[in-house]
Amino acid sequence: MGTAIRIASLLVVLLPAAAAAHHGSAISYDTTNLWTTWATVKEFNYKNPHPTMIFDRKTKNGKVEEWVSELLTNPAVLARAGWTRGRSNEALKPGTRVKLYVGTSRAGGHSGIVMKIENEQGESIVGDRGNVKAVADLDGVPDGLQPKIKAPLPGQPGGQ
Repeated sequence: MGTAIRIASLLVVLLPAAAAAHHGSAISYDTTNLWTTWATVKEFNYKNPHPTMIFDRKTKNGKVEEWVSELLTNPAVLARAGWTRGRSNEALKPGTRVKLYVGTSRAGGHSGIVMKIENEQGESIVGDRGNVKAVADLDGVPDGLQPKIKAPLPGQPGGQ
């Protein structure tokens, strides 16, 4: 009985922390103003709570920008849609050229959330969001679509 109480106590302590660790994507990223760009995958990690990807995109003046991102869809949903770890890793191996639908971080910079990925044939890959649309094609535009207003983020002084 003592072991069961210890396990129950541990769950009471750990479960709220795990639940609080997840975040709402619309808080961190501008998911209403998605933009597209062609990019080259540098690194892809199929992990919880969201897969991550580092990609390079080239601007019109030839400068290479490195971006860090997470995918909106989590691995459980990807697997149910047929995008297992092995299939996803193969589709997004380093050097692969893809078209991304990106929502830039509300803090700006070269960070964002990837809402949709297409291969060079225009097929939606590693995801389940085939109906996602973008407001602009910013392939080659330096810095992509950055936030217009530098409002305080939630949790910052003056933020909600």
